Amino acid sequence: METVRIEMFLTLGIAVLAIYFGNFLRGLFPILKKYCLPGAVVGGTVFSGISLLLYKLEIVELSYNSATVNQLFYCLFFAACGSAASLALLKKGGKLVAIFAILAAILAFIQNVISVGIGQFLGTNPIIALMTGSIPMTGGHGNAASFSPEAIKAVEALIETANITGAEAARMMAEVAPAPEVALASATFGLVSGCLVAGPFANFLIKRNKMEDPELDGKEDAAMMAGEDAGQPMFKSDVVSAVFMLCIACGVGQGLFVALRTFGFNLPIHVCCMFGGILVRLYLDSQKTKESLYEALDVVGEFSLGLFVSISIITMRLWELEGLGGPMIIMLMAQVIFIVIFCYFLTFKLCGKDYDAAIICAGHIGFGLGAVPVSMTAMESVCKKYRYSKLAFFVVPVVGGFISNLSNAVIITNFINFCAKLVVGS
Repeated sequence: METVRIEMFLTLGIAVLAIYFGNFLRGLFPILKKYCLPGAVVGGTVFSGISLLLYKLEIVELSYNSATVNQLFYCLFFAACGSAASLALLKKGGKLVAIFAILAAILAFIQNVISVGIGQFLGTNPIIALMTGSIPMTGGHGNAASFSPEAIKAVEALIETANITGAEAARMMAEVAPAPEVALASATFGLVSGCLVAGPFANFLIKRNKMEDPELDGKEDAAMMAGEDAGQPMFKSDVVSAVFMLCIACGVGQGLFVALRTFGFNLPIHVCCMFGGILVRLYLDSQKTKESLYEALDVVGEFSLGLFVSISIITMRLWELEGLGGPMIIMLMAQVIFIVIFCYFLTFKLCGKDYDAAIICAGHIGFGLGAVPVSMTAMESVCKKYRYSKLAFFVVPVVGGFISNLSNAVIITNFINFCAKLVVGS
């Protein structure tokens, strides 16, 4: 089958068309808007479905050149998240960040318990079962790509330590060899399910607890999303300045990234860009910057988020999900059911049982199954229907984009070592 490479700018154009098409479908089918499914997710899913159909019919395999442009919009988006963190918000959200960070770590830990536990019950290799836990779920494709080879190396090291050789060693290594493919397929499953579940779940919480505001319900203008009055003016100079400010934030983030790596610390580049955005915001606050610039920063962030999510979804290789057998599907469905229960009984209640907590739940499901951009897109879709939550849009990126990466890495490392011992029998 022929592989057609879609170059970067064509990929970008298709991503925008997917957003427009998704918004068109939201207007055509009100149920999509009712349950807060974002246009980028709806349109992107249709386009990735077309890619799947072309592949299954053996017509052509589409390969997208998207890594560079996607990283650009990802970093711009996180810089915009940082620029939304005013000093007052940092003070107000500190306690909630701590609570949410603990909840995220607990979720990641239990995700691995579920994957390994069900795997043992179904007779699945522990390392393979672990590839349906917090590695692809809370970790996403990045962790799936980085930790799955580490799991294989851990098994290999224990085999050498135990002096296991010959056919037995070959059998053990053959059993764990599919780990990277399973992890990446599980991450794709998580991304899709996170997109489909996060928004509707938050909508359910808001309706069930009667937290909707009838005056704002269903309105979708950008000024409302920025938390401003509908008459707030925003000039061309504000948008231009906002783009420049976020580029500076990304530059600061890149410098911080290089400096930290020099001293042996490896923070993700998007987290460094978020810190750059926080520094830009602190500077702007000291200059008593007009509100319209802050609104422009939000708009550029929303623009970057929409493109990143759309590109991420249209480039999904859905045919890779075929590699998931019955036991893998059972374990992954268990993860989806569990995170909904977890967010309903723990995240929502411990984060305040209010509107902000409902939006945070959308964020928790988003990065607990997929990735932070899924969180933000789901939160944005819900807020467009109701009203903006500055607290949620500060807390979720800080925890999901930074703190959870650290805690999840520690949890994953310990579970890899545990599962490797189960495989080798040591």
